[in-house]
Amino acid sequence: MSHKLVWHKVLNSIDEIPEGRVTTVTIGQKQIALSHFEGKICALDNRCPHQGGPLGEGSIENGILRCPWHGWDFHPCTGQVPGYDDGVDSYKVKEENGVIYVGLMEERPHKPTISDVMMETMVNWGVDTVFGMVGHSNLGVADAMRRSEEKGKLQYFGIRHEGAAAFAASGYAKLTGKPAACFGIAGPGATNMFTGMWDAKVDRVPLLALSGQVNTQVVGTGAFQEVDLVKAFQTVAHFNHAVQENSKHTELMTQAIKHAIINRDVSHLTFPNEVQFTVKPQNEVAQKPEGRITPFTISPPVEMVDKAIGLIQNSKRPGIIVGHGARYSMPGIIKMAEKLNCPVITTFKGKGLIADNHPLGCGVLGKSGTPIASWFMNESDLLIVFGASFSNHTGITPKKPTIQVDFDPMALSKFHKIDAPLWGEIEVTCKLLQQKIDREINTINRREEIAERWKIWKTEKASRLKDDNKKGISSIAVFDAMNKITPANAVISVDVGNNTYSFGRYFECKNQSVLMSGYLGSIGFALPAAMGAWAAVKDSRPVWSVSGDGGLGQYLAEITTLVKYNMPIKHILINNSELGKISKEQRTSELDVWQTSLHNPNFADFANNCGALGIRVEKKKNLEAAMQKISDHKGPALLEVMCDVALI
Repeated sequence: MSHKLVWHKVLNSIDEIPEGRVTTVTIGQKQIALSHFEGKICALDNRCPHQGGPLGEGSIENGILRCPWHGWDFHPCTGQVPGYDDGVDSYKVKEENGVIYVGLMEERPHKPTISDVMMETMVNWGVDTVFGMVGHSNLGVADAMRRSEEKGKLQYFGIRHEGAAAFAASGYAKLTGKPAACFGIAGPGATNMFTGMWDAKVDRVPLLALSGQVNTQVVGTGAFQEVDLVKAFQTVAHFNHAVQENSKHTELMTQAIKHAIINRDVSHLTFPNEVQFTVKPQNEVAQKPEGRITPFTISPPVEMVDKAIGLIQNSKRPGIIVGHGARYSMPGIIKMAEKLNCPVITTFKGKGLIADNHPLGCGVLGKSGTPIASWFMNESDLLIVFGASFSNHTGITPKKPTIQVDFDPMALSKFHKIDAPLWGEIEVTCKLLQQKIDREINTINRREEIAERWKIWKTEKASRLKDDNKKGISSIAVFDAMNKITPANAVISVDVGNNTYSFGRYFECKNQSVLMSGYLGSIGFALPAAMGAWAAVKDSRPVWSVSGDGGLGQYLAEITTLVKYNMPIKHILINNSELGKISKEQRTSELDVWQTSLHNPNFADFANNCGALGIRVEKKKNLEAAMQKISDHKGPALLEVMCDVALI
């Protein structure tokens, strides 16, 4: 195919570049070094042939253009190197009516690369959301993502820290059950994603991590930003591979996503720099999931179902406990609870799976919970547990006869003997149990008892709401206001610390979805995870997040990301200038409180400076009005509440 010469305007006048100077101009995707030398404009390829140094950032000394990176000399007009044959291309220049033009051959059509076919496979599998940072060692993959985005197949969010990218991808997966991707460069960009990858792993949600890598030939040599990422991520990534030129590229991406979805785990692929730009093999086409993945409608063994039915038939006061693993099966579970007239308790990670105003809803069990939940666990004669892992934080008693249902056989009877462990998909198993439950089940209707316990707890909360040490607003008041103002269908991402304990106790869920860093318990989770949630729901649901000042400080710069993409996230900040939970733990351990105080900015002013709405509240009487204002705001907003660290 022949290509014609195309002239491109680069300067309005020769005087735009002083005599003896050089500068860089970009024409399409091509960079050119323009020199004003001996009264004329000259044009050279901008890349030094040795390390790619930008000649347009160099200088002309004694009639020679010198590379700024390692001092190699080129003639400013011919591109030749005195005494050597490793010069650079020169390009035609013309002047018309004082305007300067450079002539380049018409750009050749893009040839699909390994990166292109792997990104196409990724979006075919439904991974269409990426959070990341573009950098020098992931440019080939980033360019492939750009092409997918231009076709409307991918949404990409550029963040300020790769740790936020991984938390955002984790938050997306916790809300939807589907993987998103986080994306970083070699070395520090990839290792910054490590914490968020672990958050997804231990909370059993799918996540795809993509990293750039230095050229294959220098892996293991201690080159700049060289980290063996396959070795580095072998503990966190269930599927963990480097892409090579001779890999089966679409199969590698297919296996990465398939492992993430089926195992509800982390997959990681790293792309050496030279591989990213390699033209794809001619016969390789992007794969699709059709015929590559099975439905998850797994039924439990018959003998275990029969045993569970026997336990239910002999129970008068059963109680149901649901964890995060049951989040997509709640209609069937609630239907079962209504048939059994029994209370439904949630773990902290399961908060909000049943509305607190449901006649059978009993709130959260455990350290972050309410006395209602613990009362009904202890008063039950049978526990039916769906999708919960019996962590110490939750404190499900092993002293009661128990039925446990989980999709993961390793989660069954993990810490102690279970009377009837049922391995199966939760919705399928719940439906099967309902079909087999006798119509003559003779359980006690617990609704009046549940209403009475809620009345007692609400009286207690009203009493605590009056507490005032004159040192700030209580966290109880913050969540009392949120109960009144937060939209009933909101997604709420919460952090860790005393602010989260208070949220567990005092916020009464309606139809909100709650996201948290469960088993990892990582500070800083809330705001990035809210970004992930918003990417999943866009404007179909409001997205709120809650943190303390310690947590927000971890990823404070992501407020600029909210503004850049107009994510209308509402962040509630409990500012008490202290890592209050750690102070409390030091006192509990009979230690002096040490190094837990914080020096904070005015967070509301910071938000305003970023282009969001920021409001600071120092008096309780102003709290509800301010919260309503941020709720009504059309863009991102932050409410900073100056709180008393002791009133949690």
